Amino acid sequence: MVSNVLNFGRNGVHDWLIQRGSAIIIASYGLFLGSWLLVNGPSLTFIQWQGFMNITWIKIYSVLFILSLSAHAWIGLWTVATDYLKSNLVRMGFLAIVGLLTFYYIMWSISVFWRT
Repeated sequence: MVSNVLNFGRNGVHDWLIQRGSAIIIASYGLFLGSWLLVNGPSLTFIQWQGFMNITWIKIYSVLFILSLSAHAWIGLWTVATDYLKSNLVRMGFLAIVGLLTFYYIMWSISVFWRT
C-alpha cells in the first residue's frame, strides 16, 4: 500500500477532472495550430509565423496550453511514481526532479512566448 506522501490533499476526482480538462485544451490547441499550419504552411515565412505568434490571444492560448500540458504530465508522472516507485525516498526524489524541471520549462516557455 502506498502512503499519501506528496499527495497534498488531492483526490482521484480532482486529478481526473484536471486530466480531462487539460486534455481538451491540449487537443483543441493541437487542432487549431494544425489547421492553421495546414492552411498557411506551404507558403509560410518566418515573418508570417512571427506575426501570428505575436497576437495577444495566441500568446495567452499558448501559455494555457503549456500550463495544461504541465498539469497533465505532472498528474501522469505522479500516478506512475506512486504505482511503481515503492521507496518513499526514491519517489520523493523523482517527483522533486520532475517538479523542478516542470517549473523550469513553464518559466522558459512563458519567457519565449512573451519575449518581444
